[in-house]
Amino acid sequence: MLPWAVYPDWDAIYADNVGRIYRLMFSKVGNRPDAEDLTSQVFTAALGPLRPGAEIGQVRAYLTTTARTVLAEHWRRTLGHQVTEIDPDILDLAEFPPGAGESEAGEAGAQAHRILEALPERYRQILTLRFLRGYTVRQAATELGVSVANAKVLQHRALRAAARVETAQDVRDEEANIGGEGEAK
Repeated sequence: MLPWAVYPDWDAIYADNVGRIYRLMFSKVGNRPDAEDLTSQVFTAALGPLRPGAEIGQVRAYLTTTARTVLAEHWRRTLGHQVTEIDPDILDLAEFPPGAGESEAGEAGAQAHRILEALPERYRQILTLRFLRGYTVRQAATELGVSVANAKVLQHRALRAAARVETAQDVRDEEANIGGEGEAK
């Protein structure tokens, strides 16, 4: 199809773009279920504003922009803050001392630092490469010297371990608050 040609209907828009959007999402999240969910979110979000009859180039650009937004929201929900691309030269978690910063960004950085520090080295490496340095699963696997499948499993286990660390910290914080309230009364 020529980039200035138009799509006749929604079916044509979907059929021509679903594979491209899915591959984009899969390359960013590294697992099939999330990539499928995010791909459907992109098309659902684009359903209202995007109209059949638009030029192919415009539709593709709009879907790519929508995909970026959906992906940013996914990482914000998953990690508690937006992580679409972070320059490691600008943000190095090793520079955040425990409890750093009064601002929301400083607190998020300190929280990420605490979680990463509580993880085994291999988990810390995969999460840093994937989410702080923006590596694809393939790039992270190469960097770590493992297969892509192994990197996916490692990432999955690291995320689960990070969630357990965060949950345990939340419980400790809540217990400390309850204890503090009881003493004040």
